[in-house]
Amino acid sequence: MDLVTFLVLILSSLLLLSLWRQSSRTGSLPPGPTGLPIIGNFFQLDAKNITQTLTSFSKVYGPVFTLYFGMKPTVVLHGYEAVKEALIDHGEEFSDRGSFPVGEKINKGLGIFFSHGNRWKEIRRFTLTTLRNLGMGKRTIENRVQEEAQCLVEELRKTNGSPCDPTFILGCVPCNVICSIIFGNRFDYKDQDFLILMKKLNENVKILSTPWIQENHNQHSEFTLENLSTTVSDLFGAGTETTSTTLRYALLLLMKYPEVTAKVQEEIHRVIGKHRIPCMQDRSHMPYTDAMIHEVQRFIDLLPTNLPHAVTCDIKFRNYFIPKGTTVLTSLSSVLHDSKEFPNPEMFDPGHFLDKNGNFKKSNYFMPFSAGKRVCAGEGMARMELFLVLTTILQNFKLKSLVHPKDIDTSAVLNGFASVPPFYELCFIPL
Repeated sequence: MDLVTFLVLILSSLLLLSLWRQSSRTGSLPPGPTGLPIIGNFFQLDAKNITQTLTSFSKVYGPVFTLYFGMKPTVVLHGYEAVKEALIDHGEEFSDRGSFPVGEKINKGLGIFFSHGNRWKEIRRFTLTTLRNLGMGKRTIENRVQEEAQCLVEELRKTNGSPCDPTFILGCVPCNVICSIIFGNRFDYKDQDFLILMKKLNENVKILSTPWIQENHNQHSEFTLENLSTTVSDLFGAGTETTSTTLRYALLLLMKYPEVTAKVQEEIHRVIGKHRIPCMQDRSHMPYTDAMIHEVQRFIDLLPTNLPHAVTCDIKFRNYFIPKGTTVLTSLSSVLHDSKEFPNPEMFDPGHFLDKNGNFKKSNYFMPFSAGKRVCAGEGMARMELFLVLTTILQNFKLKSLVHPKDIDTSAVLNGFASVPPFYELCFIPL
């Protein structure tokens, strides 16, 4: 037998073995497209537009279907009803973290975002309790955000209306808020330690800084220095990048739609005025501004497929059997862009969150922070930062684009599972 024939036989055997293992594992899993042996459905996905690929599959296989990434099945939930049923109605069963190789390699199963089981429950409970003790949801945090927003205004004034890339300076704001909570003080934007911290965050290097030294002697405790430092790193990474990206996207959209900006600034000057510092109590009196911020988050679709979940036990879901440990992808994009809830979902329109009388209108479909047991732990702080920072910027500056609004491209640059706005510059013209 020559070498070529031998290799063909080996390869054929491996392909047949892969097909047999894939079909035997499927059982009563939801239907889905037939994948190639060993590599699964990998080449059937458009890496530049995963959202559209999942939407196309859902039209063929329904709101619950199975994809194979390699030889492991992943169940995909598409549309509000399926996502709600899993994350909210069966929140406990769908609360584990699914396979996410990059996160697992960096965090080693520690921290709050990529941990599992009791470790995740203990660390999340501890994190939420500690954040509340440090002022989360209280006036003390609002004061810190207000202070940082005013520092941002001073930095923007230094640009003297010249074109600038807002990426770094907008990243400083949420990072400094977290610094003020964790370390007890904020940093000057040119402080070398702060610059190093920002660089580390951007490089996704773990930040080993924590004030808690409790229980290394207890081998069964989850509160080890490594676990706590990873949790702090998670808070910095998620709390800085997501909020700053949303702020950056918001400014781009506000330049693209100057009529929206004009309405927001009219509301700001009518409710707050030109000199008083914005506060969270103002939000209930500013429905259009509130709607604009919600629409930014809906439109940009920051995490189209969410972070992967996994089922904590064998579960029968919509007459399908999903084995314990199976990874589950929830399409937040399909919820945020549902045409029944949001007419013309591909259009940026604050009216999606306003009733016929111009009052703010809540929507159960608003899930940019996910939902259920794994909902973003920093949702409250992120909402506060978005409102206070954007109102403070628009209270003090006119946003001037370097190109005509109709030429502004708001198409997302997809970076992994996150939607990132394209590079742009703008001028902050003092009012």
